[in-house]
Amino acid sequence: MRLQTLREARWIFAVLAAITYLLGKLLHPLASLPGVALILYTFYFFRDPDREAPADPLAVVAPADGVVVEIIEKGETEVVNGTMRRVAIFLSVFDVHTNRAPIAGEVTYCSHTPGKFLDARNPECSVQNESQTWAFKNGTTTLVVRQITGAIARNIVGWSKVGDRVAKGQRFGMIRFGSRTEVYLPLDSEIAVHVGDRVKGGETIVARLRKEVPV
Repeated sequence: MRLQTLREARWIFAVLAAITYLLGKLLHPLASLPGVALILYTFYFFRDPDREAPADPLAVVAPADGVVVEIIEKGETEVVNGTMRRVAIFLSVFDVHTNRAPIAGEVTYCSHTPGKFLDARNPECSVQNESQTWAFKNGTTTLVVRQITGAIARNIVGWSKVGDRVAKGQRFGMIRFGSRTEVYLPLDSEIAVHVGDRVKGGETIVARLRKEVPV
């Protein structure tokens, strides 16, 4: 458990602890068991295991844990203003929700966009839901990552800021309780995953760049 990650759940723990106490005090000790179960689940949800990024300088790692639900060519209009290859990952309520930098480099862009809270498995959530867009630049290579809320996940957390230097696989934020994370790659990238594959943030290689970026 990482303190930074658990701090994001402090109000959740406080509310659940109060409810659990009141149920056991006012009704019956056994009535507090659902509250205990929810507290344990919250600890589980906010787990944040260490990961080791691959040494391959051309490798792009998954920005999140989950299942690849989409690989398409798509216009990226917020940062690059051009067509890129988008790999979308769906995070269920059972996945680790920490987001990680796909490459080493500098955070050059971060912007929050308000929106709806459609189910994160719905392709329309990519354009309609609340989101936060990040750009990571290394040399002439810029990758875009978009954190997208879902029907349950309604809070996006950013730990990095524009100007920060990040290592490949370094944590830069998280989304709470079920969501979608997208990474936009150059068109000449070699995609290393398929729709339906399960990936681990900061560890699984989702693509390889055609040219090496500086370390």
